[in-house]
Amino acid sequence: MSTQTNAAGTPQASPATRTSSIRTVVFASLIGTAVEWYDFFLYGSAAALVFGKLFFPESDPVTGTLLAFGTYALGFVARPLGGVVFGHFGDRVGRKKVLVLSLLMMGVATVAIGLLPTYAAIGVGAPILLLVCRLVQGFAVGGEWGGAVLMAAEHGKDEDRGFWSSWPQAGVPLGNMLATAVLFVLSAVQSPATFEAWGWRVPFLLSAVLVFIGLVVRVRLEESPVYQEARAQIAQRKDEANHLPFLEVIRTYPKEVLLAMGMRMAENISYYIFTVVVIAYAKDFAKVGTGLILQMLLIGAAFQFLLIPALGALSDRVGRRPLYLVGALGVGVWSFFFLGLAGSQSGPKILLAVVVGLFFHSLMYAPQAAFFSELFGTSVRYTGASVGYQLASIFAGALAPIIAVKLLATGNGSNTIAVAYYVSAASVITIVAVLLSKETRCTSLRHDRVVRGAHREAELAGERA
Repeated sequence: MSTQTNAAGTPQASPATRTSSIRTVVFASLIGTAVEWYDFFLYGSAAALVFGKLFFPESDPVTGTLLAFGTYALGFVARPLGGVVFGHFGDRVGRKKVLVLSLLMMGVATVAIGLLPTYAAIGVGAPILLLVCRLVQGFAVGGEWGGAVLMAAEHGKDEDRGFWSSWPQAGVPLGNMLATAVLFVLSAVQSPATFEAWGWRVPFLLSAVLVFIGLVVRVRLEESPVYQEARAQIAQRKDEANHLPFLEVIRTYPKEVLLAMGMRMAENISYYIFTVVVIAYAKDFAKVGTGLILQMLLIGAAFQFLLIPALGALSDRVGRRPLYLVGALGVGVWSFFFLGLAGSQSGPKILLAVVVGLFFHSLMYAPQAAFFSELFGTSVRYTGASVGYQLASIFAGALAPIIAVKLLATGNGSNTIAVAYYVSAASVITIVAVLLSKETRCTSLRHDRVVRGAHREAELAGERA
């Protein structure tokens, strides 16, 4: 492999080699992310369809769904902890090892859900075990996102980072598409009674096959060259044993963490309204056939999978902020039409609702990986991006299904305007955060306040001596 050295004498891959490796890295990140999010979304879909009745049977249908979404939300609570823990080790020992571990943990938890006894078999122990599995899922996903997008971002070139780092983002709709497709096929070939009896377990058990494929791909990855350079600098300029990424992020990049959280609000809330809450709304309130809504969501996920890389490339041309602003404004406005169309009993109208909603969401989600990666220095990038991304999930994605279903329940499904105001409020927060952020398109990832600060401290110490 041909190499070059930078001004500091650190080896770097040649442009030709880097182009070749970025494709391998992006493919590995895409496959692994798709598998993890297949597992994560599968739970959300199952919570909307059957978990309320199987694990919380003593409640009425809407309350059972809310309780199922409660365990769903706790997975989001575990995500920041996963982001801190995996981010810490990802910044200290490397991205690759952490990504392999996060995928393995997610696979074990998801297969375990497929094997769980229900409330009818063991009583209250069933929802407790479901909760434990969900917490492990959330912890694993908390470490997945940061590592996957950083591997793509740090292997790519500055001028096309938006395109390459958007591919792991495309793994999210791909995972959703896989989960929805399996559920759609099962609902089409099984009776509701059969699906409720054992059919719902099949998608969770299939996760074992997908995880194996993802692990085979990921173990072949090479470590990020940008990270290797930063780690060498840390070793030269400060005591590596005292490198505590989380504390350094809070001390050095507090503004960036808050901005990332703000930018996540509209993106995260709208996505779960458009893909998860819509299932519960269609089933419990609008009485739309489950097969129809899953079919439209499947088409929407396929559309978004193709759209995200195209918008990622566009962000390399026009910038991250313009796309993000249009997306945040768009989901706020579209939320006033979304549920009305989704509950119309018309396939074309439901598809229109989903596709337009996911288009506006993609305007935020496509440039997000590059945007967040460019906010933080390399030595703490995994931790910083993960913490900002995952902390927002507690207040956004975790609560979105619970709040939305509760709002709908107050009007027996007719209170869709309240859900629209909820999404719009999140849009305002995101718009403000984007306006307070600087454009980061084409900036170098070889920046680091932590390393620079440590170097300056060493210089001052030498002067005092």
